[in-house]
Amino acid sequence: MARANDVPAPRPDKLKILTDFFQNEVTTGKLPGAVILIQQHGRPVYLKCLGVRDVTTRLPMTPDTILALHSMTKPITSVATMLIDAGKLSLDDPVSKYIPSFADMKVGLEKTDAEGKPVLELVPADRPLTVMDLLRHTSEISYEYIGGQWVMDVYKAAHLLEGKFDNKEFAERIAKLPLARQPGTLWRYGHSADVLGRIIEIISGERLYQFEKRRILDPLGMIHTKFVLDTPEERALMAEPLPSDTILVDGEHERRAHPEWQSGGGGLVSTALDYARFAQMILNGGELDGKRYLSPAAFKDMTTDHIGPGPGVGRDYFHFPGDGFGFAVRTDPGEAKPPPPGSIGELKWDGGSGTYFGVDPRLDMIYILMEQTQAERTRIRVAFKQMVYDAFSDR
Repeated sequence: MARANDVPAPRPDKLKILTDFFQNEVTTGKLPGAVILIQQHGRPVYLKCLGVRDVTTRLPMTPDTILALHSMTKPITSVATMLIDAGKLSLDDPVSKYIPSFADMKVGLEKTDAEGKPVLELVPADRPLTVMDLLRHTSEISYEYIGGQWVMDVYKAAHLLEGKFDNKEFAERIAKLPLARQPGTLWRYGHSADVLGRIIEIISGERLYQFEKRRILDPLGMIHTKFVLDTPEERALMAEPLPSDTILVDGEHERRAHPEWQSGGGGLVSTALDYARFAQMILNGGELDGKRYLSPAAFKDMTTDHIGPGPGVGRDYFHFPGDGFGFAVRTDPGEAKPPPPGSIGELKWDGGSGTYFGVDPRLDMIYILMEQTQAERTRIRVAFKQMVYDAFSDR
């Protein structure tokens, strides 16, 4: 980790550009509000709360505003997996060792019949899915909206998210669906972390939240990070997307309609300050305030590229050339000229609700963006990261 006198501090004039950008997003109605935190050497160097958490109530964004993390849940689930006691879980274990329904998986192949119409052929998987596949997103368990039309059709027909279900039932449902490719073929975004959540439950004998609360959330002091908000006071702190942001509005309605489902892939809510505790622990190599959460070996496993520079469905520059377990790992500057902002060794992840965080060991820095937007998240994410790194630049 870099020492304080070895790396630049952020420039106030450049941080003002960041503030002005997000203030304009709020003023022009593109964004209800945002909480932005940059922390260096373990201390906040920038914390801004802009706009409102809900355009209906007009309550302001505050440091304790709670936001839906969506896929920023995945890094926490991945850390939880690595905390399973030694001897109870191997990353090379087949998933079917814990969830028998994943034995004898089938793979979907889209072909054409004699009339030239697409037909789906199912063939046996050439090897079992492993826990490692789930951690590095090479299980080929997809999301409905990623892959060919047949993936969308099959997942939609399965009614995955209908009725009451928990992690046990969800794992049984997803195990019935064909894989999008042979296991290990490529990086593919999907429900892998949801299956991990069920494996954690089976081995620990606890619900996913109870295990994460006991091993991660309570020890880190992440008191607002949970799957379901318990009290009216907590629910009043919840941020909401703009009513016009229909994809996220529908997604949040669906998430909240299933309080019994503790989705390891996208179910947690949290605050910027809570998530900063988790991110700082990662920046510190798996330790915070004198307590070690991840062994050095487990931390190295999580933050090492396990897939290489090959292709991946749903990946883009923000998912870097490499992926560890629950984190995108930047392994090289990339091919763009000039290269995208950031540092070799940087870790990051983001969520479909607009949440975004990064860990930069070179600058001894973490950055966190908490907002609730699907419609504007990609554009804002690109601009946000550029402005963060511009603030640490002498240019």
